[in-house]
Amino acid sequence: MLIATFNINNVNRRLENLTAWMRTRKPDVVCLQELKADQRSFPEQAIAEAGYRSVWVGQKTWNGVAILARGSEPVVTRTELPGDPDDTQARYIEAAVRGVLIASIYAPNGNPQPGPKFDYKLAWMKRLQAHATKLHKSGAPIVLAGDFNVAPTELDIYPTKSWDDDALIQPESRAAFKRLVGRSWTDALRTIHPDERIYTFWHYMRNRWPRDAGLRLDHLLLSPDLADRLEDAGVDRDLRGEEGASDHAPAWVRLARA
Repeated sequence: MLIATFNINNVNRRLENLTAWMRTRKPDVVCLQELKADQRSFPEQAIAEAGYRSVWVGQKTWNGVAILARGSEPVVTRTELPGDPDDTQARYIEAAVRGVLIASIYAPNGNPQPGPKFDYKLAWMKRLQAHATKLHKSGAPIVLAGDFNVAPTELDIYPTKSWDDDALIQPESRAAFKRLVGRSWTDALRTIHPDERIYTFWHYMRNRWPRDAGLRLDHLLLSPDLADRLEDAGVDRDLRGEEGASDHAPAWVRLARA
């Protein structure tokens, strides 16, 4: 089972890139973030023509998340992250696909920091940790996939000081991610590539893609039973270099059959 996560950075603008990649790569599940499309503008038909059924939570501005499944219908279990009824940002969707519970996650960026946006980021991550704990206790096989907007360690960002004030690498952000992973979840990419500078995001500015000046912001966390099925994980980085590409590349995990 091949499960991918991809911050698409505007699903309608990048639709051709997305569907061409899906037809070639044939992932079983794709988690999308940063749709930048309201509920009615999501390109359900075009994605269906590529062989995928979709569930999504749209939002017009910077948010929006979706789960696509090849040849099957995702069964939605949740469309928001619990813990704050006043939070209306479309950042979380959860669905069952082929016996696996999958969450598509778009965590807050948190910039500028310090300030209200950074406070929201940390509070959101705390809510995610609480919900992930409940999911883990359910005993279901679970994948938490998405753009967590955290580069967890120095190995997850190119050698630089230019990001030192950015919310993505602050000690508080990294600590929140570390608490989330804890002992219950397996970071699939880091497990397969323990010592490699492997990136999923390259900013459009300052020639960062050609220089491979990237960050690893997109993660796939596996529950213990799925960690035992982990075969491989990686990043389809070449997609970032295509014309009109997102500033992220798809990250993926391959799981053995149960």
